[in-house]
Amino acid sequence: MVKKIKNYNNFNISPSHMNSILLIGNFDGIHIGHQKLFKLATRYKKKFKLKIGVITFEPMPKMFFNKKIKNFRISSLNQKKFLIQKLGADFIITKKFNRNFSQIKYFSFIRNILYKKLKPKFIFVSNNFRFGNKREGDVKKLIKSEKDFCYKIINPRPLIFKNRIISSTYIRKLLSKGNLNYANKLLRRSWSVESSVQKGRQMGKKIGFPTCNLDIKNYVIPKLGVYAVKIRRKKTNKILKGIANLGYRPTFNQKKILLEVHIFNFSGNLYKKVLTIDFVSFIRNEKKFKNINQLRKQISSDLIMAKKKLN
Repeated sequence: MVKKIKNYNNFNISPSHMNSILLIGNFDGIHIGHQKLFKLATRYKKKFKLKIGVITFEPMPKMFFNKKIKNFRISSLNQKKFLIQKLGADFIITKKFNRNFSQIKYFSFIRNILYKKLKPKFIFVSNNFRFGNKREGDVKKLIKSEKDFCYKIINPRPLIFKNRIISSTYIRKLLSKGNLNYANKLLRRSWSVESSVQKGRQMGKKIGFPTCNLDIKNYVIPKLGVYAVKIRRKKTNKILKGIANLGYRPTFNQKKILLEVHIFNFSGNLYKKVLTIDFVSFIRNEKKFKNINQLRKQISSDLIMAKKKLN
């Protein structure tokens, strides 16, 4: 059983969580690079008998500074918290990222927040970590202040796999190009989308393949097309299997990207229910068909392929 994590939305933490190990970053996707960092932090936890805390930001700073960036995230905040909890963190601080916070001077962040409020023993950060007004703070400045503010910076080398640095940016690129299998390998799980079922136009039902319609929200948009998927309902352990179409539904001349999921051997109303869709395998690109009969025939073929992939 996974130990319950303590959630904070500010830096006023309990004294029991001070003098801990702190990991700071966006941790989007919690990929194998992040997992390696948590594994190292766990060794420190055991050796020095300390707790592990995580500081992350919402919205992600890149999305805050560039409002044009919409479809960017690998994981939702809920998914990220769940994955961080599974990796053994004792508490997480989800700091609201706004204009005021972005303008804090880097030294004030070190002295007034890290030292006075959090009092960490160890701080784990990556080489590209930046903080403070105009991104003036970096790893070198954190190291320079170690002795004055009684912490030790742990700055592990990035994880390199097959001659590539593993990063959230790289995984977004893999997903957008349709390299789902490799992206899943770097995540050590199937990439997934968590969303609630919306009311649709019932087009799937009319052609014999009823679907759950879900909004892709701010998730990164993978290659458009058909996928073999697994479906999980919130607060239940049951895993269902199905097929999903992600795209504009060109046969029906739609203009908005939608995720449509057909669940095998399922009957029931899932409207407004929260589902997690695990993308297991890419089947084919999105395609426009001349008529409904052609589409129906293709879906039948896709179902056979999806069932093979999911067995």
